Amino acid sequence: MAVYVRQKTLILGGEESFARAVALGVIVKRPVSAYHFLLPGMFLFDFLRRSGETKRYSELFLFPRKLALEGAFDLLNGESKKDLLSQAEESIKRWLISLKFDSEKLVRAHMGEITLLVDHYVKLLRTEERSYHGLIQQAYSTRERYESFLVELSAAEREVDQAVAEFHGGSAAIWQRLQAERVQVEELRIKEIERIFS
Repeated sequence: MAVYVRQKTLILGGEESFARAVALGVIVKRPVSAYHFLLPGMFLFDFLRRSGETKRYSELFLFPRKLALEGAFDLLNGESKKDLLSQAEESIKRWLISLKFDSEKLVRAHMGEITLLVDHYVKLLRTEERSYHGLIQQAYSTRERYESFLVELSAAEREVDQAVAEFHGGSAAIWQRLQAERVQVEELRIKEIERIFS
């Protein structure tokens, strides 16, 4: 059990770092307005706005991952998978309602992602490594196995994006934002794979 607690902390730290990197990558690539250069102190306002956006994106990105990580931890400590997935579904429903996203399709999409992540985190929690990347390397042992998991995870994440876009009426603006995030996620995952399995 003590091992699981240490590994859980490593996993959460790795996911938080990844979420911040995605958010910063999306925000930094966005062009700065002319006001940024014309108004004194605008850089500070812009910095605070971007910091707020980074924090918000990280929270949204991490919520389902934290649920999955808690579920994996509980599973390894004796809880049934059916019960923990049922609890996760209720938490997702409450969370989406609090965000004004009352969508059954979005709940199902998130549950597909969470189910994959629970299995992934169980693998990571069972390892003995002392770094996040070490956990992944030991759990998957080969680049191909980890890439196979990421292909499945990316497909589940695209289902979530599809449900979000449909909920917002499929506007070009929402698709553009979701695509920018997806590109950043894919770029960071490629870098992560190179670092872990080089």
